[in-house]
Amino acid sequence: MKKTVDIITMGCSKNLVDSEVLMGMFKANGYHCIHDSKNPKGEIVVINTCGFIQDAKEESINAILEFAQAKEEGRIERLYVMGCLSQRYQEELATEIPQVDKYYGKFDYPQLIADLNSSYVTGPRVQTTPRHYAYIKISEGCDRNCAYCAIPIITGKHVSRPIDEILDEVRMFVANGTKEFQIIAQELTYYGIDIDGKQHIAELISRMADIKGVKWIRLHYAYPAHFPWELLEVMREKDNVCKYIDIALQHISDNMLNRMHRSVTKAQTYELIERMRREVPGIHIRTTLMVGFPGETEEDFNELMELTRWARFECMGAFAYSEEEGTYSAKNYSDDIPDEVKQSRLDRLMMLQQEISSELQSEKVGKVLPVIVDRKEGNYYIGRTEYASPEVDPEVLIPADERPLKVGRIYNTLITDSEEFDLYGTTIIDK
Repeated sequence: MKKTVDIITMGCSKNLVDSEVLMGMFKANGYHCIHDSKNPKGEIVVINTCGFIQDAKEESINAILEFAQAKEEGRIERLYVMGCLSQRYQEELATEIPQVDKYYGKFDYPQLIADLNSSYVTGPRVQTTPRHYAYIKISEGCDRNCAYCAIPIITGKHVSRPIDEILDEVRMFVANGTKEFQIIAQELTYYGIDIDGKQHIAELISRMADIKGVKWIRLHYAYPAHFPWELLEVMREKDNVCKYIDIALQHISDNMLNRMHRSVTKAQTYELIERMRREVPGIHIRTTLMVGFPGETEEDFNELMELTRWARFECMGAFAYSEEEGTYSAKNYSDDIPDEVKQSRLDRLMMLQQEISSELQSEKVGKVLPVIVDRKEGNYYIGRTEYASPEVDPEVLIPADERPLKVGRIYNTLITDSEEFDLYGTTIIDK
């Protein structure tokens, strides 16, 4: 009988892609793979950890402890740990949680296969998402030096995948029925710089959009400094490139941007947002903001609130600064903002965004929008517009008693009602 391997993925979609690649290797070597099972028994477990911020670290450590106990109780045979947390703290983890058979770094999964007495045979990624959408990672690592960020310490320098390799992967997914693609990287807009010194993200997305069968392309994790303006032209001209971009701005005051080493100014940030909205009418901007960075004054925070009021981001996430060892800010700044002040600022910022989101969502009522159906849940089909990424953005709820819908199909949908984040609709025409 085939040995069963359960891959547990923590953290972001980039980790999910790594897990899918690893599952392809296991499958090519004769293993049966499952993903994120709730109650594994008598099998090998591999935990792909996240080590980005403190909360993610704690979640990964708790998962390791849970499965270490399962191993001690005989419910699993072997336990392995890989990924970002293991990359940074391999020796410490091995000392503190010795029940794990072996720890591996983020890029060591070929060695994991070899250690299980298997040959290093590569196979196609095993898709763990619903068949109609997939994540495509176009590069690894990051050359930016943001003061607070440990990602370059974990992942190393930026390395772009060859463009033809990426396009071949998209074609493979299309042949398997996938129609929607989330394009991800640590720093999307840097794509190609390490190859010939030029940004090639616009070329990549344009060529991807020309692949027959690609219905939606959505862009994640752009960087505001040195933004490639030609990418906006591709978004405007290609119907299957969603009018959506995920770009982490983090802050707006020049004081904070300088201390964070963001290589961009307040004026340039405002110009960037204005140009995005001017050149791509209807674009939805998703961003991430940070409060409580060392040295943040009430005036700095008020500038962040003013940006949020002015920009009216369609989607926005925010978090309070937490010190990450090894980063510039941990070495050179004092974490001088009290936790209660961080939380107060975070609450005020998110309350403002909640009001903005409610207003923006209500403006969609009465409009007909294409909606892709992700799943059926209770009395509703749950779907998304082109302005929403899976799992993180607002959804559209369609009554299931109207007529049967097919998961993965795009339907023209009349938006009938809205809440602070989600929408309600009724399908009218197949798209």
